[in-house]
Amino acid sequence: MPTEPQIDADLGSGLIKQRLARPGAGKSGGFRTLVFFRTQQRAVFAFGFAKSNMANLDDADEAYLKKAAKLVLGFSDEQIDAEIAAGRMSEVKCDE
Repeated sequence: MPTEPQIDADLGSGLIKQRLARPGAGKSGGFRTLVFFRTQQRAVFAFGFAKSNMANLDDADEAYLKKAAKLVLGFSDEQIDAEIAAGRMSEVKCDE
């Protein structure tokens, strides 16, 4: 992980929003991804959507995701491994 990540929007409580460009549409017409993030420790993809399908999160969804971020970012490595083994999470490795 980079030491100083480029974060589009820090929504607080370990939840960040990243904009991704859609081919031919640029960032403003592209995708949004929500990531549970703690610098130098962990990044967990939570949700993604096309900007054309959904403008933004409503307050209830944002509050739910912030609670989930706090929970997941507090997991130990062993707890993450158990979630992966149970099929509730998937690991994506940068070098694969």
